[in-house]
Amino acid sequence: MGDRRSANVSYPAPRPPESRRGAPCPPLSNPRAQENRPIPRAVPQPDLDDLRRRLDHTRWPQPLPGTGWSDGASLDHVRALAGYWATGFDWRAQEARLNAFPQFTTEIDGQRVHFLHIRSPEPDALPLLITHGWPGSVAEFTEVIGPLTDPRGHGGDPADAFHVVIPSLPGFAFSAPPREPGWGIRRIATAWTELMRRLGYERYGTQGGDFGSLISPEAARVAPTRVVGVHVNALVTVGAADPADLAVPEELTPAERSRLAARERWHRELSGYAAIQGTRPQTLSYGLADSPSGQLAWNLDWFAAHGDKPDALDRDAVLTNVSLYWFTNTAGPSARLYKEAASAWATPPERSGVPTGVAVFQGDTAIRRLAEPHHTITRWSEFGAGGHFAAMEVPELLVGDVRTFFRALR
Repeated sequence: MGDRRSANVSYPAPRPPESRRGAPCPPLSNPRAQENRPIPRAVPQPDLDDLRRRLDHTRWPQPLPGTGWSDGASLDHVRALAGYWATGFDWRAQEARLNAFPQFTTEIDGQRVHFLHIRSPEPDALPLLITHGWPGSVAEFTEVIGPLTDPRGHGGDPADAFHVVIPSLPGFAFSAPPREPGWGIRRIATAWTELMRRLGYERYGTQGGDFGSLISPEAARVAPTRVVGVHVNALVTVGAADPADLAVPEELTPAERSRLAARERWHRELSGYAAIQGTRPQTLSYGLADSPSGQLAWNLDWFAAHGDKPDALDRDAVLTNVSLYWFTNTAGPSARLYKEAASAWATPPERSGVPTGVAVFQGDTAIRRLAEPHHTITRWSEFGAGGHFAAMEVPELLVGDVRTFFRALR
């Protein structure tokens, strides 16, 4: 099917950039950006039919008996979820849910960027730029958009309202695959800064997890006078010294020791996907572009926290994200971000002076003493629940921490 999935997607006539509550979005200042195109309102039915046919005809691998999740995504789990994807999952309902949010595309630095833009009904709302990671998408945030933009309507304080901007990373879903190398952390952060300028936002906060925990602080380094604060979850601490050089074991808290052990386990047992995507993304893409079951298994291995809690995430939420990768044929372009970010993994970032809040959810491996050399941490919150995808797993906890952190920065 290849590129036909992208080429045949239909676009409706552009509609005015308005939120569901009717608050007008500020116009993009770039004349080319005025040609806003909404995302596809409907995946063509032949593409849905083709997905089901491919799922029905999957040739399943033969695992070593009794391995479960120890060698990767469990065959029983993937097979069951693929069956539900083919016969029970309602893509049209998820599609309509996404289409309820106003979203557009614009070109920045030669790259077509897709973004959600939801204006708060509160006139004094603070703009907030949110960035996802892999294997996520803008669909991760459907549960937090309402409480963030309209706290009054969700039992909160209207003074905590945000105007929300959520871009799709280059090569993910409806953002076009990059046409040249070089789209790493810094370049994306610079593009996000330009997007916020075009939207008329000169003062705003940033938030993100996974890759978003790298890009959101970098956006503050790019524009420190415009970003009032950075909030991250699933913080990736890169370029840090060996933890053994920073503290002796008795100086570590029990939680920090557990996180160090989790970091070591990830490097030892679970980092294969990152090594492949960081070195051979094109080779990987052939199998994922041709097999929806392969795409499902590859993404599910991370969504399921590598088997530690394979059912933590709602299966419809997982399949919505996987479907976005499949229908847009972006397995390869999204995987390439790991290769583009290779230098960021190894090079310590310069210290950011912008106030930074870190939310540590269950399973995160962030350690404050490793993060402090690179961030001005003014809030550090630890939760005994949640996981890597906090916006999907514990949206109320994430929203509460974001509100609290930015309250003093408005």
